[in-house]
Amino acid sequence: MKRVLVLAEARDGQLRNVSLEALAAARLIAEGGEVVAASFGPGADAHAEVLGQHGASKLYTVTDDKLAHYTPDGYSQALVAVVREVDPDAVIAGHTAIGRDLAPKVAARLGYGLISDVTAVEAGPLFVRPIYAGKAFEKRRVIEGKTFVTIRPNNIPPGEAEAGKTAEVVPLSVEIKDIRSIVREVVRKTSGKVDLSEAKVIVSGGRGVKSAEGFKPLEELADVLGAAVGASRGACDAGYCDYALQIGQTGKVVTPDLYIACGISGAIQHLAGMSNSKVIVAINKDPEAPIFQVSDYGIVGDLFEVVPLLTEEFKKVLA
Repeated sequence: MKRVLVLAEARDGQLRNVSLEALAAARLIAEGGEVVAASFGPGADAHAEVLGQHGASKLYTVTDDKLAHYTPDGYSQALVAVVREVDPDAVIAGHTAIGRDLAPKVAARLGYGLISDVTAVEAGPLFVRPIYAGKAFEKRRVIEGKTFVTIRPNNIPPGEAEAGKTAEVVPLSVEIKDIRSIVREVVRKTSGKVDLSEAKVIVSGGRGVKSAEGFKPLEELADVLGAAVGASRGACDAGYCDYALQIGQTGKVVTPDLYIACGISGAIQHLAGMSNSKVIVAINKDPEAPIFQVSDYGIVGDLFEVVPLLTEEFKKVLA
């Protein structure tokens, strides 16, 4: 029987969906054993009910005010304390900015292994992860020892919540000290109301949008669909939008249910960040654009004509 610990990540007091996906992965890895969670910062115990409904029997919390914002020093101290208290066989976190930063740091400190960017967990357990910019997949198994695992958002279904359950809150007293960086203010440069890394629908623009103003039709379509807005590196380099929106090998890797690429040629660096989307729709004036080779649906046309038409049709359908 295995014990698996999940790092429950929250943003602005709201539990991130990838934490529930991590719990689903943890249940597969535990193979009938115990699944517990950890949450840090003021108000961390507020997530006990949701985490309990998705399989966590206990929620270990460290509520020091120094953990109100993520810092590598503060969170690593808290997570090390929880891992030493729980002694899990595996620790699961989202493959997010926090998970990618924290997991290798703590794994190295505790002598755990690390399997990152997992997109599926099979019986065994076998961990499936993309390699070569998503062109191939490898399967890894832990032969011996303990390991950290980071889960790519939007790949493992979180499962149905079991009403009436709640995780037992276990507060830990941890002295958080020697924090070398202090967060004074968080200024978010995001794609709007929807978190880009967890969005189910993404409307993305490339050099074909021609200017910062060119993103407005994409933002209008995204508002109608409840989607996030993304961009290629070309659009970011040209100054049309902030690098926070960049999707690709040197940006965010996303796996939405629907990805609408507008004016994006389809360079290999961009495909590495979105080619695993479930449905890809490409809009481009060039019928030979490489993006059409990976798209499920292609529209050859001017995005400034096509996108407003799509927006109006979606308004009618969703009314």
